[in-house]
Amino acid sequence: MKKNTIRTAALTISFGVLCSALTSCGSSNEAPATDGNYRPKTDSYSNYSPEAENYDVYEAPAAADECYGGYYEEYPVQPSPDEEYDSPAEGGFKDPKAEPLSTFSADVDTASYSNVRRLIEDGSFVPEDAVRAEEFINYFDYDYPDPEEGKFSQYVEIGDCPWNASHKLMMVGLQGKRLDQKEVPPSNLVFLIDSSGSMGTYDKLPLVQNAFSMLAENLTKDDRISIVTYAGSSSTLIKGASGKDKDDILEALYSITASGSTNGEGGINTAYELAEKYFIEGGNNRIILATDGDLNVGASSTEELTELIESKRDKGIYLSVLGFGTGNYKDARMEALADNGNGNYSYIDSVDEAHRVLVEEMSGTLYTIAKDVKIQVEFNPSQIASYRLIGYDNRLMAAEDFYDETKDAGEVGAGHSVTALYEVELVSDGGTYHGIDLEFADQHAQPLEYKTDKENERKELCKLSLTYKDTDTNEDIYDSQLFGMEKYSNTPSDRLKLAGAAAEFAMILKDSEYKGSSDYSYVTKTANQLADTSEKAAELAELSKTASSLFS
Repeated sequence: MKKNTIRTAALTISFGVLCSALTSCGSSNEAPATDGNYRPKTDSYSNYSPEAENYDVYEAPAAADECYGGYYEEYPVQPSPDEEYDSPAEGGFKDPKAEPLSTFSADVDTASYSNVRRLIEDGSFVPEDAVRAEEFINYFDYDYPDPEEGKFSQYVEIGDCPWNASHKLMMVGLQGKRLDQKEVPPSNLVFLIDSSGSMGTYDKLPLVQNAFSMLAENLTKDDRISIVTYAGSSSTLIKGASGKDKDDILEALYSITASGSTNGEGGINTAYELAEKYFIEGGNNRIILATDGDLNVGASSTEELTELIESKRDKGIYLSVLGFGTGNYKDARMEALADNGNGNYSYIDSVDEAHRVLVEEMSGTLYTIAKDVKIQVEFNPSQIASYRLIGYDNRLMAAEDFYDETKDAGEVGAGHSVTALYEVELVSDGGTYHGIDLEFADQHAQPLEYKTDKENERKELCKLSLTYKDTDTNEDIYDSQLFGMEKYSNTPSDRLKLAGAAAEFAMILKDSEYKGSSDYSYVTKTANQLADTSEKAAELAELSKTASSLFS
């Protein structure tokens, strides 16, 4: 099978290394030069531009698909047993009479989608625990309206559920305020780079260097940059340099080589010390950690590292985590670090993804506009028979935590949006019960399971509430709205179509017990319908098609 993969310049360079091992496939024995470690093709770092490097579409030659180590490989293949994922239980349907409130922490992470994309493009089975539906949904841009005032606008839409004809699909969206360039505060950034031996492959350190070089090109003279590497011990290459010193920053980046063990604890401590030393009052103070998560010296367990990060998050310094690589990838550990470090988590599988996260969405990735963002939906039991939040399985909160200012929750960056989908079952007129026709329907004077005063029955479906801490004032903000079937249409918007397709794709890959009639062909068809206006939708269609050929 020939894989339709989007590959990067990193892959192009590394393919020479791969080919040298594939002698039985007629590949060259000549290895590429490695002294530059992916150094830009220019004598002047200040003139370096990632776009100028022509990082377009790279499709691996057929030989790479057909042979590995001298034999023809069959797809799909098993992923490495050394990759680690968390495994929270999948949320099921709730009865609003017993549990009227659904409360969860906002999530803008997208790592699960891009990591699963890597697995599919590599012809690998997808571990069910690698799939987090909310990160599939939130990978896509739904072009919500900007807030007219405050930090967020709210969006609600209800349509028919594609995989369960008797249910509805409810879309809840928040759009964060976008910042004009003149509104963007100066940044104090620490690039914390894992330079241990496990980072030596083409899809790790070389891609890290490329990613950070893109970000460096967009820095200003008011920004401050430090670079810390860690292997057996930590090393500081740059301390508080001005963003205008691009030559020095790029020179330091491309001088890094991979070797040794992995003392993440030492690197984290050094990074926070530098972030505190060059702290910008009112600015964006952030550590950006780039790693495969395979730590083996000092504090190395998820629990130990989480405790270390938690002890530092109240210093006004955010932590963003960029995951790289395959084989020994520790997804659960990196998600926990970002969640507990008041940051976000992305997986970088290509130069294109690095550009998306660190250039196209730089303001959202780097500039936090709201902390401890919590969402709560109250369901009206006279209108909703049952509901299920799709995803967010490790971000659920107790109802009372919504108003508890001490409870940590997610952060949202400038221009970022948060989307959640609920599958809901409306209360019937008594003729059915959970979609099953009733023989004695006419004996039910009112809907089964509960009694209500019809004269005082409220027709709203839900109350949507939002709370967050404003980063400008540190004030706790609360907002809410009521909505009902006026939000319903039997002709869904492109927003709901795309979100539904992303959720359906995730449920198929996860083999969710709630996937209903979901199938790859519907995902592919729906995404293709939106491909003319969304490159990401076009990619989803291609990815679904590839997954179907691999796993069906």
